[in-house]
Amino acid sequence: MSISSHNPPVPVDTRHFRHALSQFATGVTIITTCLPDGRFLGLTASSFNSVSLEPPLVLWSLNQRANSMPIFSGNSHYVINVLAADQAEIANQFARPGEDRFKGIDYTLSATGLPILSGVAAWFECHNRSRYPEGDHVIFVGEVEACDVCPKEPLVFHGGRFLSAWQP
Repeated sequence: MSISSHNPPVPVDTRHFRHALSQFATGVTIITTCLPDGRFLGLTASSFNSVSLEPPLVLWSLNQRANSMPIFSGNSHYVINVLAADQAEIANQFARPGEDRFKGIDYTLSATGLPILSGVAAWFECHNRSRYPEGDHVIFVGEVEACDVCPKEPLVFHGGRFLSAWQP
């Protein structure tokens, strides 16, 4: 059976599109890097995905108007921290504008001196391999140079809120 439509496509309403996207559950990450003055920068992102096993590549995206865009675009490395279910408050802290998002946050340093947050389910230290502007975001592709895993219940973002994927 073939279905065809001769009606012109209806423009997608941005609010409705965002609401529809919110029904796709995603993991939650915090991307960390370093500012030119040596302080750290981090932000919450749910746009994370694997790209390739050989070479090991991952991607995430950032709004083109984000204040952090010049830093992430210009830096050679960043760390993607995959949050565990008990880290919703940390996700909120890194999602809010503020001067020191790392206040009260435990972390260790990666081989390139970037923060790896304590208690995460996994982390990926990436070389900033390439960037692709698409729509109102830039897609960052990182080549994974190091990673580690500590299997835990994941933090999930769905319907505009943080959840545990393993909740009944």
